[in-house]
Amino acid sequence: TALRVPDRHGKLADVVLGFDTLAAYLAGHPYFGAIIGRIAGRVTAGKLRLPDGTRDLVLNDAPNHLHGGLVGFDKRVWTVKSATSSSLKLFYRSPDGEEGYPGNLDVTVTYTLTDDNELVVESHAVSDRLTPLSLAQHSYFNLAGEGSGDVLDHVVQILPESIIPAADGAMTLSGQLTPVAGTGNDFTQPRRLGDALPGMFKAHGENYFIRATAVEAPTRVARVTHPNSCRVLTVSTNDCALQFYTGVSLDGTLTGKSGRAYASHHGLCLECQGYPDGAHRPELGDTLVHPGVPQLRKTIYAFSTD
Repeated sequence: TALRVPDRHGKLADVVLGFDTLAAYLAGHPYFGAIIGRIAGRVTAGKLRLPDGTRDLVLNDAPNHLHGGLVGFDKRVWTVKSATSSSLKLFYRSPDGEEGYPGNLDVTVTYTLTDDNELVVESHAVSDRLTPLSLAQHSYFNLAGEGSGDVLDHVVQILPESIIPAADGAMTLSGQLTPVAGTGNDFTQPRRLGDALPGMFKAHGENYFIRATAVEAPTRVARVTHPNSCRVLTVSTNDCALQFYTGVSLDGTLTGKSGRAYASHHGLCLECQGYPDGAHRPELGDTLVHPGVPQLRKTIYAFSTD
């Protein structure tokens, strides 16, 4: 997979991490370019608390459930419903009980490239039972070009003013809405990532609260710039939360499309999603899909130059 974007001189670079062979993806990777589901992020203790009772999800990242389980949406085979030069529509039916989740869930994800240099990711989901769904696009971005090194010189702005911080070293979410003002996680004003990392817990990135309920039209939530190339990435979404991840766990063991190893902070993620524990904490981001009522989500990754 590739996403090629011009710099201020028109020179193209592939700005997402990944591989150039299917075999490399099948061998395992940290969710490069993946659709994450049913729930993106960590469900505390794997306890899915619903109005009709509590379900135990797979603890694939003990003590928590991470990114949909051992075989989440990222490892499922999706059906191509349509494909054109500018769009791709994928479909997956997640059966009742998969990874511990209730309900038969039909999910459609559509990727569209626009004439405005946008990558638009839209999802439509319907279930026959009450169930949570919080999809995320898990692309790793490097605006200098994948394989070019780390993203510490990228300038990051994240507009939401509150986070639900990690409570422990396992990155279990605390469930406490916390203002970012005066903390290492305050990106409301643009900051160079390398300067911010020392003040961030485990140099990892946190879950930013946008709103309690999804809206119809996407709003801008983040902006990243690369000073040398002047490439700009602007992220907008109608969803409830943004997980910022700095790529700290990339360890140099995987070789990407360029033939170069991906080491720590060689890419960053801006994952628009719901709150992982939103099934029983709707005030932090409602994720419940009600029977027969479609869940609609839209995230826009827009590229430009300064």
